[in-house]
Amino acid sequence: MITHPDGTTTPVIDASVHIFSQSNKDLRSFMREPFKSRGFPDYEMDWYGAPGGEYLSKAEGPDRQYPGSDPEIVGKHIFDEGVADFAVLHPMTRGIMPDRHLGTAIAAAHNELMVTRWLEDNPYAEHFRGTIRVNPDDITGALREIAKYRDHPRVVQVAVPLQSRELYGKPQFWPLWEAAVEANLPVGVHIEVGAGVSFAPTPSGVPRTYENYVSFMALNFLYHLMNLIVEGVFERMPDLKFVWADGAADMLTPFIWRMDCFGRPHLEQTPWAPRMPSDYLPGHTYFVQGAMDGPGDTDFAGEWFGFTGKDDMVMYGSSYPHWQYNELKVPASYSDEQRDKLCWRNAAQLYGIDVGAGVGAQ
Repeated sequence: MITHPDGTTTPVIDASVHIFSQSNKDLRSFMREPFKSRGFPDYEMDWYGAPGGEYLSKAEGPDRQYPGSDPEIVGKHIFDEGVADFAVLHPMTRGIMPDRHLGTAIAAAHNELMVTRWLEDNPYAEHFRGTIRVNPDDITGALREIAKYRDHPRVVQVAVPLQSRELYGKPQFWPLWEAAVEANLPVGVHIEVGAGVSFAPTPSGVPRTYENYVSFMALNFLYHLMNLIVEGVFERMPDLKFVWADGAADMLTPFIWRMDCFGRPHLEQTPWAPRMPSDYLPGHTYFVQGAMDGPGDTDFAGEWFGFTGKDDMVMYGSSYPHWQYNELKVPASYSDEQRDKLCWRNAAQLYGIDVGAGVGAQ
C-alpha cells in the first residue's frame, strides 16, 4: 500500500505480474505424452526481444532459472519491497501454436503449474490471484480448462493471446466468451512471448525493429475491441468483460470517437448492436496501465484519464519481471478518486478481491 504524508493509506492491486516456468524441462514436468516429448519454442524464441535485455536481472532464480519463476522471489519483490497488496498473475505461454492440440497442452501445463505452485503452496499464495490461459484455436480444450478451474477461489480470469489469427468478435469464439461469462471470469488479452503463429503485428506488415514492434503491438486491442462491438458480442453477452492487459488505454478515446462518428449513421449494417459504439465500453472494457502508457505526470493527465470514462476502466500493472517494470507513480493531476480507481478499486471490483480483508483501506 501507499502511505501518504497525512498518514492515510491507499491499497494497491498489481493487475499484471508475468510468471514463467523455471525452464522448458520444468514445464514439461506438468505435461503428459505425447506432448511432453514434442518440440516447442523456448521463451527466448522471440523475434522482438528488447535490445538491453527483456527482464529484470534481480528476478532470476538462485540457479539462473527463468525470471519470474520463483513465487518467493516474486512475492518478496512485489509485496515486501514493493507497494502491492495483491497481484494478478499472467502465465506466459507460447502464443498460438500451429498444432492446436500442442497449444492447448502447453496452456494446460502453465495453468497447473500456476495453481499448484503459486496459488496454493507458497508463503505469498493468499496474495496472488491467477489467470488461466486457454487456446482460442481449440474451443473444446479451452472450455475444458475453464470447467476445471472456474471454482478455484483464487482463479479470477481467463486469458487468450493478443496475437490471434482471427478477430475475437467472430462467432467461432462465442462459446468461449459465453463460458467465461457463465464462470464469472473476465477475459484477459495479453501479448504473448515466443514464436507462435499470428497475423502481422502492424497494419503495414512485419516491423524490422523492437521499437517499431513494441510501440504498436498493444494497439492490436483496437482490432479486437471494434470487432466485438460491431459483431454485437457485448449486446449478446451483457456480462462479458474484456481486459486489454498490455495497455494503450490512452489510445481508446480518439479511436472510439471516430467509431461513434462513422458507426451511428450506418446502423443498418449492424442492427444487432443498436447503441452508439462508445455505449458498449462501460462495464465491458478494462485496461492495465503500464510504464509506457499515457501522457505521464502532466497537468492534463487527469483530464485525459477521465475522457471516455477511462478512469473507470484502467488498473495499475507493473509488468514484472519485464524491463519496463512499472513502479507505481500516480500523476499529481489525478483526483483522489482517480488515484483510488487506478491503484485498487477498479481491480477489486472486477476480480472480486476483498481488499479490506487483507489491508486497512482508508
